[in-house]
Amino acid sequence: MKSLDEKELKELQEVNKEFGSAKIALADSAYQQANIIKALDELRSKFSVLEKELTEKYGSDVSINLESGEITDKPEEPAKNAE
Repeated sequence: MKSLDEKELKELQEVNKEFGSAKIALADSAYQQANIIKALDELRSKFSVLEKELTEKYGSDVSINLESGEITDKPEEPAKNAE
């Protein structure tokens, strides 16, 4: 019966082990990505709820400075001339 020599066997085993590790790392990465996407969706929903509450309280024609919390009226846009 033929068999690999010791060096070939060790090299083949090492490459196979590295391949398995890479597949596990890829699966972990995909799982983390799915969790991050879920977290982003939850944050987007929270932001929408908060935005709606603030719009009802302060109106839709204001800007809020996210650093200071200052509320200012949005500048009026010049009317476009229809030709």
